[in-house]
Amino acid sequence: MSNQTKAAGGLSDPGRIKEVLSRHGFHFSKALGQNFLINPTVCPRMAQACGAGDCKGVIEVGPGIGVLTWELSQVAEKVCAIELDSRLFPVLEETLAGRDNVKIIPGDVMKLDLAQLIQEEFGGGPVCVCANLPYYITSPVILRLLEEHLPLTSITVMVQKEAAARLCAAPGSKECGAVSVAVHYRSKPQVLFPVGRGSFMPPPKVDSAVIRLDVLQQPPVAVEDEKWFFQVARGAFAQRRKTAANSISATLGVPKPQVEQALLASGVAANIRAERLTLEQLAALAGALGTAR
Repeated sequence: MSNQTKAAGGLSDPGRIKEVLSRHGFHFSKALGQNFLINPTVCPRMAQACGAGDCKGVIEVGPGIGVLTWELSQVAEKVCAIELDSRLFPVLEETLAGRDNVKIIPGDVMKLDLAQLIQEEFGGGPVCVCANLPYYITSPVILRLLEEHLPLTSITVMVQKEAAARLCAAPGSKECGAVSVAVHYRSKPQVLFPVGRGSFMPPPKVDSAVIRLDVLQQPPVAVEDEKWFFQVARGAFAQRRKTAANSISATLGVPKPQVEQALLASGVAANIRAERLTLEQLAALAGALGTAR
């Protein structure tokens, strides 16, 4: 048995995991997207990549049985792991026994007051986020973390391989979407490494990848109204088969000629599609449309 496996209490061993879960009467929930990360090499890589040493601690979302949590506790001053499924509380109490710098936070990450959590548990931060996110909440969680101006240094998360490509796609590229725009507006994203489906229990039907978003202190472009900027971005990508003008007009209710005029004022063709718009052009478009509102 490797030192890593010993250190994590044998929790990378499927037999050990099944024994622990069975003893606690736990069954995986498809509704909660539960695919526990058990790879003994991936978890230490994630923990090292998240930059825990550069901040006051780590917030983890969905600790599962605690394999990644254990590794985070080795490199972070403090770890707060947010868990929605109360059935896992006694499991985590067992698997993380002795990890005095770990605190399990019961609740839904989409509903908790994260600013208050960071203030109370980390003295206001800054903190980083490191998590094996349930795939069905990947985008909502990332967007919430980025849009609430929380004192974060970075977000290192496991996501579907295809989602990793979309999230990190630069505005102006074919894979870009509204979420990509928000990611690039708030952070500097990068795909760190791929992770095969066999690294999880139960194994998902898709492969995964770990991405890191380095949160920016200042956005790379200036916008007067961030809420409106994101509305315009979502509107532009809402109907991808249409031109940006048609999509924005249909989604936001702005007359098409007005949108086309704003596009021209932003220095782009009136019939451009959203995926060809750069971040700077989207910012200019939002500004032009905002002036005409």
